[in-house]
Amino acid sequence: MNENSDLMYRLLVQSVADYAIYMLKPDGTIASWNTGAQRAKGYLAEEIIGKHFSMFYSMQERMAYIPEKNLQQAFRTGRFEDHGWRYRKDGSTFWANVVIEAIYDDNGKLIGYAKITRDCTEQQRKLREQMEQEQKFRLLVEGVTDYAIYMLDPQGRVVNWNIGAQRAKGYKSDEIVGRYFSVFYSAQDRQNKVPEHNLSMALRNGHFEDEGWRYRKDGSAFWAHVMIDTIYDGNRKLLGYAKITRDVTERREYEQQILRARDLAESHGAAMDSLSKFLDTIIANIPSCVIVEDAISREILLVNQKAELLLGSSKTRMQGKKPHECMTSELSDYFNRLSDEALRSEGVHKSEQQLTTASGERVLHTRAVMARGANARTHYVLLIADDVTDQREADARIRHMAHHDNLTGLPNRVLFSQRLNEALRHDAHHHKLTATLCLDLDHFKNVNDALGHQIGDELLRAIAKRLRGVLRDEDTLARLGGDEFAIVLPGLTQQAEAEAVASRLIDVVRPVVNIEGHNLTVGLSIGIALASADLSTPDHLLRCADMALYEAKRNGRNRFENFTLAMDNLARHRRIVENDLREAITSGQLKLYYQPITNAEQSDIMGYEALMRWQHPVQGLIMPDDFIPIAEETGLIHSLGAFALYEACREAMKWPDKQTVSVNLSPLQFKNSELISVVEGALKESGLEPHRLEVEITESVLLDGTMSNLRVLQQLKALGVMIALDDFGTGYSSLSYLRSFPFDKIKIDKSFINDMHESREALAIIRAITGMSRSLDIQITAEGVESIAQFEKLKAEGCTLFQGFLFGRPQPAESRLRDL
Repeated sequence: MNENSDLMYRLLVQSVADYAIYMLKPDGTIASWNTGAQRAKGYLAEEIIGKHFSMFYSMQERMAYIPEKNLQQAFRTGRFEDHGWRYRKDGSTFWANVVIEAIYDDNGKLIGYAKITRDCTEQQRKLREQMEQEQKFRLLVEGVTDYAIYMLDPQGRVVNWNIGAQRAKGYKSDEIVGRYFSVFYSAQDRQNKVPEHNLSMALRNGHFEDEGWRYRKDGSAFWAHVMIDTIYDGNRKLLGYAKITRDVTERREYEQQILRARDLAESHGAAMDSLSKFLDTIIANIPSCVIVEDAISREILLVNQKAELLLGSSKTRMQGKKPHECMTSELSDYFNRLSDEALRSEGVHKSEQQLTTASGERVLHTRAVMARGANARTHYVLLIADDVTDQREADARIRHMAHHDNLTGLPNRVLFSQRLNEALRHDAHHHKLTATLCLDLDHFKNVNDALGHQIGDELLRAIAKRLRGVLRDEDTLARLGGDEFAIVLPGLTQQAEAEAVASRLIDVVRPVVNIEGHNLTVGLSIGIALASADLSTPDHLLRCADMALYEAKRNGRNRFENFTLAMDNLARHRRIVENDLREAITSGQLKLYYQPITNAEQSDIMGYEALMRWQHPVQGLIMPDDFIPIAEETGLIHSLGAFALYEACREAMKWPDKQTVSVNLSPLQFKNSELISVVEGALKESGLEPHRLEVEITESVLLDGTMSNLRVLQQLKALGVMIALDDFGTGYSSLSYLRSFPFDKIKIDKSFINDMHESREALAIIRAITGMSRSLDIQITAEGVESIAQFEKLKAEGCTLFQGFLFGRPQPAESRLRDL
């Protein structure tokens, strides 16, 4: 591997934050430590390097020599891979995917091991939830043996196949999946396009139901009750059809036998007694509730055992009586209504209703058929009722699981999109407003990391209950995943109503939640988007609410923001800049410009500040203010920062020995545990003496994680690098900074330089800074000097170094100013 490749590889490893990547010596002691390792395991580099990697394992695993066995396997085979629980510095556990690779030199000697660990706790939990949900769904569907339940794709091909389907139709899954479902129909039905007609009916109405002959693999026929339901995703795109088929041949045969027996009994009066017994036997054995009434008098003539159990009354108490004399009013009204329909018109009349029976609340699927007697004055009504409660509950569970979040019971993303789509259509028709809210819990990850996902899940359930409690019945609260929620607010008249709801949601989340003795507090950030002519699709509205949510979090969290077109334009611009910036890093579009720094005599150039520029192939020269913030948000700042350090040090080696080069460090670079290694690498590769490199930091570095950042500054100082405090006086300037760390320079911000002739306050601040610096023996650099008057005044106030357009503008290395 050449030096450039080695550098690129090292920078890549240093910047990776999602993976713990570190080296082990042959004996298993830790030799290096990247950002991802610090983030995953909680140890700083100086706390962990030199220790044995077995400290990440449990005591039981260490006693069983599991870490050593893993290393031995990596040594024997070159690689070891596993997953399991590992331990952080604070004692908390995480589910890790671990890879150990043996590393050898060119002579085949073992140098050590590369170890890559990824925290997969969240993925493991989601996978477990998904697997549990899918297993429940699969067991529910596949366990049904009395019903053929399977899916068709939009073209009518079989997608999956349950046990009931195999039992009903004789095909195994691998024999039927992928074939067109018309194979179950007769040749005549296929010729008449009956399968296609049934699918088109389901597509047009959302549901199709019918009965008819269907055919098994062996060619035998059975009488089938068929239901076809259309299945759509959240964007109303057709996914296919759910098809449920039940073999009701036995039931149909019983019905036919009853009718044949009745006809036979009426035409053979002499054999009436024996036929009546035969009829009773048939009815008694039908697995449905059967009631035969006189159509005119409504007198009950026959009931079977199933009817006795369902109605909670004996045959002797019901026969010869009318329904209202031996049943509850609810049941008698139900059966009388069906009898009326059968009497009014021929054919089969169906009804399905939940009723109170002797077995409790049950869902009855009932068919009523009118049968004519021996003369025009004699008619009968045959009522056949099936208890379909369990089947409907299974259907409901399937539908609920497909549309609801397993953890909170709230609607999921699919159902949320459907509700939002319905609200948009309804409100557009009635000239109302629909609002979408995106919600994100502030600092929820801290709870998961500190107390585990079980506590985190309980907190999510508690928060979901609070949120639901302040909404209207017509509002939809959904969990989109993790700690992200979304809300549909239909039927609004003005934006202020949505804002009022957002305020209530923030307030209701704020109080402490006690979970298993832990008092937990989280905040809530909300983005609001209101539907309009230009914002009328569910996906676009949700995306805009998410942009507003991002703005709320960027502006301090625990607040709400309304979506504006400016956010959309900004987000689009940011995406373009981010993509172009990635291209710029890989294609060499970034360049350093150098601005001279001189002394009070203007006799020598003491050094240069390296300032990054982007030479865009279309837009031309882009200044740092237009791309550095985006680099910081996307994490690209680490690559840009490393480039600046290596390039500046390489260029400075061409200058006179006394000249220094200054490089700005972003506060985010201090979150990268490899920053020290990057600085060391830049110095080593270039050969530049450490005291000729000056790094400039802002006060925010000392505000954000003061102790850890101070340790990084101390390590930089130990390398011999000069450290300057930039823009002093513009932020939260404090003498405690100067007491806590011995800065080499303080840079006075140019805003004070510009105002010092007109503003007494600006001049007073300059004097305070220079006076304090003299006392602490710290050099002062005045930035932004543009006139002789400013230069002379600053010299009089005690400034020692100067930088600004008066002495030279930033220029590329090849055309930088060399003499004053």
